[in-house]
Amino acid sequence: MPRLSLSNASCWIWRTRSRVRFRRSDFLPHHLQRVITISCAFRGGEGLRVHSFVDRSHDSASQVDPALPGDLNPGGGRAEPARPRGRSEEARIVQQFFNTIEKRVPQLVSWNGGGFDLPVLHYRALMHGVVAGKYWDFGDDDREFKFNNYISRYHHRHLDLMDLLALYQPRANAPLDAMARLCGLPGKLGMDGSAVHAAWLAGRIEDIRRYCETDVMNTYLLYCRYQLMRGGLTPAEHAQEVAMVRTVLADLREPHWDEYLAAWPQPAAADP
Repeated sequence: MPRLSLSNASCWIWRTRSRVRFRRSDFLPHHLQRVITISCAFRGGEGLRVHSFVDRSHDSASQVDPALPGDLNPGGGRAEPARPRGRSEEARIVQQFFNTIEKRVPQLVSWNGGGFDLPVLHYRALMHGVVAGKYWDFGDDDREFKFNNYISRYHHRHLDLMDLLALYQPRANAPLDAMARLCGLPGKLGMDGSAVHAAWLAGRIEDIRRYCETDVMNTYLLYCRYQLMRGGLTPAEHAQEVAMVRTVLADLREPHWDEYLAAWPQPAAADP
């Protein structure tokens, strides 16, 4: 039987349809997820900034695979405009992310980061030979990391806010979008995780970046609300932080931040 050489997109489509046929989830396992964008909100003494590590390479993912029948091709068998071919930059952006941890040793805050984002980064880093010594330190190099490291579930050097709020009970987990909206935040705008693969096939890398950046901003603002709840911020400090976030986002002058601010109404003034 002849062997077929299939593109990444065609393999994904074949696998998805096979799993749907047997009534299984079409969600790819963690080790097969490809990293396109890693977005972060950095909050330090110098202020707040949003940065994304982005793989801007273009490969043949959205082009027709001649080895597959037309109904299995990403374009339904129709030729799509060719995009410039380029080598994946996944290894570079994953290494840059861990380099940032190595240099700054920040606290990481995520929403389901322990259940999805970080395991994906672990597998892809392992595949690419990424070096991340500080991240994987359990106290061998720095004694403080024995009691507070990035890996242990109950440490706060990485705080998975969803996991903590659910008291580490998966049945109590809440989606980021739902909790953001319940707290008066915009939540997800225009795209969710289920739309990322189609956007990637279409070469809409900037749309993916914008989606990831608004997600991290929802996460940061929920973290601020958590700090208010636990007494880490006073109501006045929380209000000041939120006002600062609004100002920073307005100054960025990008369409997704304009949309985010428009969907985030100012709180009503308190009665005198």
